Amino acid sequence: GFHLSGTVTEPAMPSEPETVCNVAISFDRCKITSVTCSCGNKDIFYCAHVVALSLYRIRKPDQVKLQDQLQKFVQYLITVHHTEVLPTAQKLADEILSQNSEINQVHGAPDPTAGASIDDENCWHLDEEQVQEQVKLFLSQGGYHGSGKQLNLLFAKVREMLKMRDSNGARMLTLITEQFMADPRLSLWRQQGTAMTDKYRQLWDELGALWMCIVLNPHCKLEQKASWLKQLKKWNSVDVCPWEDGNHGNELPNLTNALPQGANANQDSSNRPHRTVFTRAIEACDLHWQDSHLQHIISSDLYTNYCYHDDTENSLFDSHGWPLWHEHVPTACARVDALRSHGYPREALRLAIAIVNTLRRQQQKQLEMFRAQKKELLHRGVTSVTNLEGWVGHPLDPIGTLFSSLMEACRVDDESFHGFSDFTENMGQCKSLEYQHLPAHKFLEEGESYLTLAVEVALIGLGQQRIMPDGLYAQEKVCRNEEQLISKLQEIELDDTLVKIFRKQAVFLLEAGPYSGLGEVIHRESVPMHTFAKYLFTSLLPHDAELAYKTALRAMRLLVLESTAPSGDMSRPHHIASVVPNRYPRWFTLSHIESQQCELASTMLTAAKGDVQRLGTVLESIQKNIHSSSHIFKLAQDAFKIATLMDSLPDITLLKVSLELGLQVFPLFIT
Repeated sequence: GFHLSGTVTEPAMPSEPETVCNVAISFDRCKITSVTCSCGNKDIFYCAHVVALSLYRIRKPDQVKLQDQLQKFVQYLITVHHTEVLPTAQKLADEILSQNSEINQVHGAPDPTAGASIDDENCWHLDEEQVQEQVKLFLSQGGYHGSGKQLNLLFAKVREMLKMRDSNGARMLTLITEQFMADPRLSLWRQQGTAMTDKYRQLWDELGALWMCIVLNPHCKLEQKASWLKQLKKWNSVDVCPWEDGNHGNELPNLTNALPQGANANQDSSNRPHRTVFTRAIEACDLHWQDSHLQHIISSDLYTNYCYHDDTENSLFDSHGWPLWHEHVPTACARVDALRSHGYPREALRLAIAIVNTLRRQQQKQLEMFRAQKKELLHRGVTSVTNLEGWVGHPLDPIGTLFSSLMEACRVDDESFHGFSDFTENMGQCKSLEYQHLPAHKFLEEGESYLTLAVEVALIGLGQQRIMPDGLYAQEKVCRNEEQLISKLQEIELDDTLVKIFRKQAVFLLEAGPYSGLGEVIHRESVPMHTFAKYLFTSLLPHDAELAYKTALRAMRLLVLESTAPSGDMSRPHHIASVVPNRYPRWFTLSHIESQQCELASTMLTAAKGDVQRLGTVLESIQKNIHSSSHIFKLAQDAFKIATLMDSLPDITLLKVSLELGLQVFPLFIT
């Protein structure tokens, strides 16, 4: 029936004797609903003996013959328990011999191991107590003994369960969250005003992101979502629940709106409730998937409208007739993550492409908008236009989600998309052994692929003009996520197709004014582009040196340290928020930012060796933009080392640069 039992023998090892384990497994509608094993191993996952018995039964379904031994089984049962079962056995035997009895009117017989009825809930067996104990143990170790890695493996297991559409995914995440909320360190840190460790904070971020995936399940029942919402609100109301941005409340818009609305827009930020790591999941409970345009996007590769005119800001289709999806970008990307997490990779890919096409169209519109007002803006030389919400470093990691979704689609060994392998023979292959240009979607330009789209959206996100967020953790997260994304890009070796994307985006970013972090005029508190520009510079240098230097020199500025930088005007284009002027920012990561600025300058000095004109331009940029005497002195040392390398004659121009930079800081050291 629905019950399986057996003995599993574990062979003897040099230091261990042979062991025999008794295993029992119950089933219900293709799921293992309970397990017991005499081995006594305590773990979240099934022991090897349970797995062995299950595989044996799957591979050898006819190994055990019951019919031949059924009579013997009955006789032994009556012999051992004759006083208890003999009257019942005689009664049943009489009924079987009577052709008109009720037993003979029914085919088959009742199965005491048949499990629950068809209407009852059923799910895979999960040892809830063991999950709680393990999470509690890992948390108590405080990041030592690989506990952080173990917790991340548990989160990965939750994602695996969601992908397999296993209802235990939400159950397991609930158990994990309850232990996180019960961690005694939360109260201690709150009382002492101490920040939690960075690695522990990242675990909370992943916890919040997973709950977003849970509640955005496109096929979850309303009662499920209501139950999750109730639980999330309960956790959210606890005093020690971690805030979304670390130690500070923030003024970010909520999940479903790009800008604050109504009374909340004018409310003093100090009176607003703090956004916790669960706030976005709570807001996501209000989202749905019933929009017909959205349904058409995710369900078909053929959804087009070639007669549609691309003349309105929120057009459903672009000039190619391809679908667009206008939604708060992090929210739209959270949908992509939810689709991927719940085992809908093709639907996630379709939505990701629609979002990237929307971002590219928005980029073009912003460029046109800036050109229309360029003369006036350059005359003023200042702007208060900025994006309050950056996509790189965002709690929902929208750019990372799009990048990963598109990269997964062009992995050579990705089984989910193996159907596209037929295209690869006739396509140019990226030098990377892991990825290929797969042209498997019609909503792309000629010559474009998932790989080019992934690279382009990463460049768009990294180059987005955005204001530096408040708080140490939020600022560190911006730096960390930027470096992580660049690290992923560096794994892809550039071919001619990708170099065209780099050129295209570099030109866009240089010409887009306040809408780009590399625009001519940007807000004083914009996140600096030094790290990103260094990557752009080294990538473009072998292919377009002029564009590479132009990009890097533009990025050298650090306006927040410019004492003469005006606060800005209050005019702003549509869809872009204005920040309050004259607010001196608290940049906790300023020392890291200045070191990245110094690295960018050093990279340009190295590349410009032997080129008098370029060295002069780089020197001028250093003297104008770098304000730290220690960094100027370091650059003087770097220039001297580069000029006097053993394998070549000294570079006189570079030695002069070194001397000039050294003399610039010499009076300060004398003082």
